[in-house]
Amino acid sequence: MKMKKILKYFLVSTLVLCSVGMMQAQQKFAYVNSQELLQDLPEVKAADAEIQTLQQQMQKKGQEMFESYQNKAMELQRKRDAGELSPRQLEAEAEKLSEDENKIRQFDTEMQTSILQKQQELLAPIQEKVNNAIEEVAKSQGYTMVFDSSAGSILYADDATNITSQVKAKLTGN
Repeated sequence: MKMKKILKYFLVSTLVLCSVGMMQAQQKFAYVNSQELLQDLPEVKAADAEIQTLQQQMQKKGQEMFESYQNKAMELQRKRDAGELSPRQLEAEAEKLSEDENKIRQFDTEMQTSILQKQQELLAPIQEKVNNAIEEVAKSQGYTMVFDSSAGSILYADDATNITSQVKAKLTGN
């Protein structure tokens, strides 16, 4: 009786191991370098140029605000040193200057937020296009998983599993 149980256990274990081995044999993996794909796309270059222009415009406005603040601070310092202001006037002018400083900080925060939003707005459709091309190539070649080598999570990969060039071809229509 014990021998039958052992034999039955052995057969079930063998079947499970064979099934796992067959499932692993059916899986096919590949990798792609998404950074390489993105840097070659004209849409990314156009988006980068638009983001750069926005950043320069906003930095120019921020610089103007800062220069105005500096001029006001220097003028207040000059008036204080010359004794042209009463303590109450000096306090009121210093408060206005402090408000200007807060406006500059707020503008800096808004500038960073605006630039990030613009990046997301412009790059999200491009990223979706790349992901769709990766998916199409992976499905057409029977890959069950595709890793991104630019993310740094692949420790070793055979060059034969690199589908970057096929995805590039899909993106450019070649």
